[in-house]
Amino acid sequence: MTAVREAPPENRYGRSADQRADRKLKIIGSVLAIALLGVLGWIGYDYIAGQGVSAEVIKFKVVSDDRVEVHLEVRKDRDAKGYCTIRSQREDGTDVARKDFRFDEDTDRIDRVLSLRTTSRATSVELLGCTDDGGASR
Repeated sequence: MTAVREAPPENRYGRSADQRADRKLKIIGSVLAIALLGVLGWIGYDYIAGQGVSAEVIKFKVVSDDRVEVHLEVRKDRDAKGYCTIRSQREDGTDVARKDFRFDEDTDRIDRVLSLRTTSRATSVELLGCTDDGGASR
């Protein structure tokens, strides 16, 4: 009669040294992944919480060959003060107007229609950026 083995001989098919190395790699990978997620979360929070001033051009309308009306919305902290720079260009990309819009109001949202005088007919309006009086450009 032959004897039947229920389990394979120890260390014949297994990878005991490799299993320990795999476990160490899994632990190191998990720690690095958690650290990376923590750094990304901190950067994202800092970016969102640190936005003192943000703005966007809602729409613009070319009124005449020498004037453009711009609908600008500024979102900021209630006590933030600063300015936004807007420029207008003609079809070939040449600047035809540039204006700094100053905001000093004690509100957290400013919705304003501005008029820009242009040197020739404008075809586009662009918000170049906003700066709070603290000096950080957004």
